[in-house]
This record gives sequence, C-alpha cells and structure tokens, in this order.
Amino acid sequence: MKKTVLWAVALLSLILTSMSCSNNGGAAAPETEKNAVLQNILNRKSVRKYTGRELSEEQIETLLRAGMAAPSGMNVQPWSFVVVTDREVAARLVSGRVNSMYTEAPCLIVVCGETTVMRRPRGESDAEPVAVENDNWTADCAAVTENILLAAESMGLGAVWTAAYPYEDRYGLIKEVLGLPDNVLPYAVVPVGYPAEDLAPKDKWKPEKIHRNRW
Repeated sequence: MKKTVLWAVALLSLILTSMSCSNNGGAAAPETEKNAVLQNILNRKSVRKYTGRELSEEQIETLLRAGMAAPSGMNVQPWSFVVVTDREVAARLVSGRVNSMYTEAPCLIVVCGETTVMRRPRGESDAEPVAVENDNWTADCAAVTENILLAAESMGLGAVWTAAYPYEDRYGLIKEVLGLPDNVLPYAVVPVGYPAEDLAPKDKWKPEKIHRNRW
C-alpha cells in the first residue's frame, strides 16, 4: 500500500512538472499547437532568396487584402500600395546598393503612408476640412506590413520587411522612382516570392523581457 501511494505521488509530480515546462518556455503550449493562427505567427521568418516563379494576380490581391485588414488610428487607413513586378523598376529602387532581394523577388509591395489627413478644426463641424499632420501613419503602416508578412507565410510564400522610412536616402529615392505624391512617403518595401531556401523560424521567446504590473 505504501509503495502504491509513493508511486502515485511520484507520477503526479511528474505530470505537474511537465505541465509547468510546457507553459513556461519549454515545449509549445497545447493551445498553440492546435491554433493555426498562432502557429503561423510563430513560423514566420524573413526570406531573402527566391526562385524565379512568378506570383499570380490572385495571390498579390490576397496579400493586399490582408494588409488592408490592419487596424489604424481613428480608422484613417492612411495606407496605399505600389506593386512592382517590373525588374527594371525594381533595380532602380536599389540604385547601386547591394540588395539582390529587390531584383530576385518576383514582386515588391511598397507600403506607403499619407503623412497628412483632411480634418475639420475641433468644434467647428461646419468648417471646411484642412490638411493636418498624421502622426500615426508609421504605426498604421507597420501593422499593414506585418499583416502582409503573416499572409505570405500562410500562403507558402516567403517575404521580408525592408525599411524605407525613416532613412531619407532610401525613401527619397523610392519616392522619386515611383512618383509618389508630396504627402505620401514609402514606409517599407516587402519583397515576396517563393522561397529558394528552407529556413527555420527563430525562437524569440524571452521571459526576461516580461514585466508584470511595473518594471
């Protein structure tokens, strides 16, 4: 009888230890393994080499629809997109910099943001709207860019976030080549295509980055 009790206690301890590890940075938690959305988020990786296979218009539209589903401050939706599939145009965006991603990827999605929005002065509902600074455009475009990356991962495609803003030498060139309006700036260029290499996602889970209630 005593041995049976000891065995039961040992088994219970083993089960509790296993549960603790799975919920604290060990193996993936059961809810993650069963959740396709969470798996897609954790499987996303930055792909920088692509095959020559082209994307269909349907695939490109799906990526853009995913981007436009992002949240934005006050629902302004300040984003616009330039889809670049012309290799010569893509090469002009590089302008001497070593960046084969732009010319090897079959598609570049340039995420652009409106830096001003039209609003009526506060408390003046009858006044004509005027252009005011949109301080939230970069955050909104960041949400769009992440949506595109996750959509690409879910579709079996590879993509990578390359920054345009706030680097003036980059966004200035892109703005000029693509003929963007004065109040529109390129935020990011996302090369998309079929991966030419088999990459594993990086484990970025770091419990030491978490603070509770205060720093």
